[in-house]
Amino acid sequence: MEVFAEKFADIKILRYSVPEFEKLELNQKIYIYYLSQAALCGRDILWDQNNRHNLAIRQVLENIYQSFSASRETEEFDQFEVFLKRVWFSSGIHHHYSTEKIPAGFSETFFDELIGKSDWTAFKTPSGQNFEILISQIKNIIFNPEKDAKRVNLESDKDLVYSSCNNYYQNVSQAEAEAFYSGLKAAAGAEPVSFGLNSTLVKENGKLIERVWKLNGKYGKAIEQIISWLDKAKGYAENEIQKKYIGHLIEYYTTGDLSKFDQYSIDWVKEQAGDVDFVNGFIEVYGDPLGIKGSWESIVNYKDQEATKRATILSENAQWFEDNSPVSPEFKKTEVRGVSAKVINVAILAGDCYPATPIGINLPNAEWIRETYGSKSVTIENITQAYFLDSMGNGMLEEFAGSAEEIERAKKYGYLAGNLHTDLHECLGHGSGKVLEGVNTDVLKNYYSTIEETRADLFALYYIMDEKLIKLGLVPSIEAAKAEFDAYLRNGLLTQLTRIESGKDIEESHMRNRQLIARWVYEAGKAQNVVEFVRSEEKTFVKINDYQELRILFGQLLKEIQRIKSEGDFEAARDLVENFGVKVDRQLHEEVLARFKKLDLAPYAGFLNPVYELKTWPCGTPNDVLISYDEDYTSQMLRYSKEFGFLPVEN
Repeated sequence: MEVFAEKFADIKILRYSVPEFEKLELNQKIYIYYLSQAALCGRDILWDQNNRHNLAIRQVLENIYQSFSASRETEEFDQFEVFLKRVWFSSGIHHHYSTEKIPAGFSETFFDELIGKSDWTAFKTPSGQNFEILISQIKNIIFNPEKDAKRVNLESDKDLVYSSCNNYYQNVSQAEAEAFYSGLKAAAGAEPVSFGLNSTLVKENGKLIERVWKLNGKYGKAIEQIISWLDKAKGYAENEIQKKYIGHLIEYYTTGDLSKFDQYSIDWVKEQAGDVDFVNGFIEVYGDPLGIKGSWESIVNYKDQEATKRATILSENAQWFEDNSPVSPEFKKTEVRGVSAKVINVAILAGDCYPATPIGINLPNAEWIRETYGSKSVTIENITQAYFLDSMGNGMLEEFAGSAEEIERAKKYGYLAGNLHTDLHECLGHGSGKVLEGVNTDVLKNYYSTIEETRADLFALYYIMDEKLIKLGLVPSIEAAKAEFDAYLRNGLLTQLTRIESGKDIEESHMRNRQLIARWVYEAGKAQNVVEFVRSEEKTFVKINDYQELRILFGQLLKEIQRIKSEGDFEAARDLVENFGVKVDRQLHEEVLARFKKLDLAPYAGFLNPVYELKTWPCGTPNDVLISYDEDYTSQMLRYSKEFGFLPVEN
């Protein structure tokens, strides 16, 4: 199967294989099929969460694409098509990574032509709204750079809620939102629900009200479909505890009761026997600058039996890693509980995991559940493999690696080391350490996500060069760790800058995390020349002179980051992120962009899903599930809008 599918703007579309799906038991294939349908049914939710105008804009753009009657062989129509594809990719009008509004690339005059020469007879406007007024509003959003400029704003000197145009808050300020949820948390006990995770906070008649995302509530039409497919999946679950937690999830979607989500999360963590697993719900909080509201996402997966062996070894030795961590003793767990890890192959990606997807997951997020019951960690093997296969021979490594030795080491150990870093990050990093009693990590506000990702990455970097990994048979030699150190600093200091527009700073939490680590160790190690920038043929490269000393620096920073999280030290978090993670060296940035442009590569990648077809006997009983990979990007996006577009376009 060809991995590469399509390239446009700064994006490439890849395909992932679902290895040996045909060899799964029939019951497992049917289970995956029903869970996949439940996953796809939530698509509209994320679009609306990202911006309240997204569904209307998607409907208008898709209608133009499918009914425009004039010539399509023009440069402006090509730009319109690219714009539509970018909007699809980002589940809305804001870039999926920078969160800035995507520029149209074509004129407002041409948009008028597109409207005038398209067929609107079957188009449904929001209830009670005039078509011309709707189009006028959409034009203002698309072409006015000041309107809804940024989906997530993390600038510390701004009101983070007012200056972010996601749809989690309406007519509410940052101070009002923080006070509202602080009041709820203050009245909670030692095991609080994740207040605000599944609601839109609005102000009506001067009073703050939560519109809960549930059946018969906000997003109810989509949630009704999710529940229906989950109920069908429940009948094919591999064991009783899977059936139990699906039942809790259905209750949660039905009632909106966050305690039901906690029950689901606890049983989900406990379940270890099955091969098929899934995530479905309002999970990650990166899309909310206050780190409260959960974006909707789903992944359906099954265990990679062979690759899981390495993750199992790590989880079985979790206590050793915790005990030997360089963090202060008062921030270590005396007893590591319930750390489980596996390597998976995804069968479907949806919501905030599609088309761009993580390569690893560690859940649940509730700190008290993690400390009491543990967590599940996964590395996504078929996604990392697709990335690796696509990277071979594209010239990126050769352009930015500083020596032939570094290139050779990357080709020999890079895939293994990268996967092991993800294992350590997800399985042990996120699950390590403890928060002091009475501390709520929400006090880190807009810096929490960056601090938490920094902590997990540092844990992985510190331990990937430990002799323990060789003794456990996870790496053949320290050379694998050197390959990961090379790759991490090369990315944190150079290559990730290809994702930043000229003149811009770093906004996304994971990118801030990587630069924070790389810049901090560079500065901290200057006296010993641990890491340096070197120039050759008018190009800048990163050179590591002392790998062991670099590991010590990773440990020192890990110790401080864990302290910040454990104590809830907002000021220290802010200083580290702002001083090391945000600002970009302008001269170096321009050089990196120029070198990258010559390679003609896309800095971002996402994936097409395979297509599943349920086969049944004449009586309607399922008898097989077929999988195919031949659907193209445009066809998949239009089909998803048609088959899974359950939410009404609201005024």
